[in-house]
Amino acid sequence: MAKTLTQYVCRACGAVHAKWYGKCPDCGEWDGLEEYRQDKGAQRDRQRGQSAVEVSADAPQAQPIGAVSELVVPRMATGIGELDRVLGGSDSKRGLVPGSAVLLGGDPGIGKSTLLLQAADKLAATNHRVLYVTSEESAQQTRLRANRLGAEQDELYVLADTNLSRIIEQVRQVDPAVVVIDSVQMIYKGDLDAAPGTVSQLRACCTELVYLAKAAGVAVMLVGHVTKEGQLAGPRLLEHLVDCVLYFEGDRFHSHRLVRAIKNRFGTTQEVGLFEMSESGLSEVTDPSGILAAEYSNNGRHAGSVICPVMQGTRCLLVEVQSLTATGFLGSAKRRTSGVDANRLAMLIAVLEKRGGLRLADQDVFVSVIGGMKVVEPAADAATALAIAGAHLDRNLPDGWCAIGEVGLGGELRGVQQIELRLREAARLGFGHVITPPLSKGVRVPSGCEPHTAKTIGQAMEMLN
Repeated sequence: MAKTLTQYVCRACGAVHAKWYGKCPDCGEWDGLEEYRQDKGAQRDRQRGQSAVEVSADAPQAQPIGAVSELVVPRMATGIGELDRVLGGSDSKRGLVPGSAVLLGGDPGIGKSTLLLQAADKLAATNHRVLYVTSEESAQQTRLRANRLGAEQDELYVLADTNLSRIIEQVRQVDPAVVVIDSVQMIYKGDLDAAPGTVSQLRACCTELVYLAKAAGVAVMLVGHVTKEGQLAGPRLLEHLVDCVLYFEGDRFHSHRLVRAIKNRFGTTQEVGLFEMSESGLSEVTDPSGILAAEYSNNGRHAGSVICPVMQGTRCLLVEVQSLTATGFLGSAKRRTSGVDANRLAMLIAVLEKRGGLRLADQDVFVSVIGGMKVVEPAADAATALAIAGAHLDRNLPDGWCAIGEVGLGGELRGVQQIELRLREAARLGFGHVITPPLSKGVRVPSGCEPHTAKTIGQAMEMLN
């Protein structure tokens, strides 16, 4: 019997340790080390194989970077434009790369299975054979969802199994162009003495699937669970092994969804895809700012509401930031946010008290971004601060006004990137008056847009009426 090597892998950072610690020495995660067993004989054979490759005549040789031939990456369009945008590629050809491994993560019930089943149906409609492996549902349950989505292509195959060996055998028999694994946490290898979802099983199964993608030229799409902190469950090794990591974001109680690329070896990570959940599945949202502007106009004016042009990838969206202040208790005032960083909110409240002359220490402050969107860039600081000040003073910006700018600790408004694109998008949707930091000389103001510069947050608050 071959001896077994026992190691401990941190599920937060993927670090490997020889013994168990209560706290990971590398990342500081408490109770994050999980046992990982490996056959010493297999490890020794692998090391010998690597040594043989290194000394062989076929080993790769170093060469000048200019002598390296350029890589021409073929693409398979999924038929869903917003998903193809995130996967990357040129404007003429976007989509999946054959032989790549894509990991899609998101909260339970957010729509990961719906999105991939719709993409599988679109691919099958273009004569790309797809094998959809469901490890959490039966084939009949998948058929019910397919009936609701209208996914009934003959080239779409469904397999309900959790054994990795049987799945690979079915891939060999069906010979698909795309394999969807929903989800990787439930797949297991029979020769490993560990439960599905553990570090040992996740590492081994994901490695085998990535090898399958590279060897057979099959695009493999994996569904991964997320933890309560919003990170992909399992060790970071999963993200290191795959070629592309996508996050499916949004609130399951709101209709809007967002797909963001965190890692992409074949494209940029600056793109985002926008969707709207309906009874018939996910539909693409090509102009979300237009929907927001219509809702904002129809709902009427009220204090504590400010529009802000924010960047999501390479596109500009107009989001509505709302705030509400209520009398609280000094020393125990509440600060609650939805879609805005809580630490950023605490800083803005301190700036409004020190530089804006507002007394908010005994006020409960609530800030929310409408539509379930998440705004993380500092360009929304001015809009958030004006929404808080407007709610506290019962004042509002005039019709057709919005605000852009980062707020410093001194109360000054600082410039933001891509200001021309933000101004152009605001003017296109009817917001012709924009509160901005002082503009540089090279900024071209589009027609129909009148910038109102403010050096400090106090000057911007004077524009409330």
